[in-house]
Amino acid sequence: MVRQVTAFSNTTVKRARSLRDKKHRRAEGRFLAEGLRILTEAREAGHLPEQLFFTADGARHPLAAALIEATEAAGGEAIETNHDILSKLSGKDNAQALVGVFPEFTTPLDALRRTASPIWLVAERLRDPGNLGTILRTGDAVGAGGLILIDDCVDPFSVEAVRASMGALFTVPIAQARWEEFLPWLRSGPGQLVGLSLQTDASYREAPYTSPTFLLTGNEAQGLPEAYEAECDLLVKLPMLGKADSLNAAVATAVMAYEVLARYR
Repeated sequence: MVRQVTAFSNTTVKRARSLRDKKHRRAEGRFLAEGLRILTEAREAGHLPEQLFFTADGARHPLAAALIEATEAAGGEAIETNHDILSKLSGKDNAQALVGVFPEFTTPLDALRRTASPIWLVAERLRDPGNLGTILRTGDAVGAGGLILIDDCVDPFSVEAVRASMGALFTVPIAQARWEEFLPWLRSGPGQLVGLSLQTDASYREAPYTSPTFLLTGNEAQGLPEAYEAECDLLVKLPMLGKADSLNAAVATAVMAYEVLARYR
């Protein structure tokens, strides 16, 4: 049954608003996702919110109505509210008409099926949530098996990362691991580790890729540590013909992913 909440002081609103902070997300094991498109992508991928906040106007859209119905049918809570409270939840003045509270989820390394795709994305110490979200979108676009986050990466469930992923957070499996956990797992089965690096003359267009390929992108400012590069089966470089010495991490990952996809197709 839909209930109405219109007070900022409401405990449900305050609890949901707190999920904008990493500390509270960790404590609650939940995160926020907003917008009709992202929440519809989530539903189609089998993820429904535990709580769904919406406006009366927003509920008139057929997809929004389907989300409300599905959320209630799954035992979730549908909450009608106003634009001011949605803005409070999303942190944006022009808030989306829907905001959902979801349980966090990740996939253990041992549960990943490396044969599920010839392309896997690996990010090491990625710090920018926009880059993380964009890499997830790239992973969805090329049919990657998943995204493996190495060491201290930005929180994939931050509002900014979820927003930048445009729903790919729900469609691309995410695993998190330390390097010393990831490397033994990788070497326990088939998998070629390809690192993006400036410390090589090998062109990404000429490299001999083998399936499954794990594309390793380093920290935006520092790149990959030397010790990590030494463990790669291949190091490849993107040509830089202008003054810049490197591409944005998410852009470089996308270029590489499509090159590998083209080889396998």
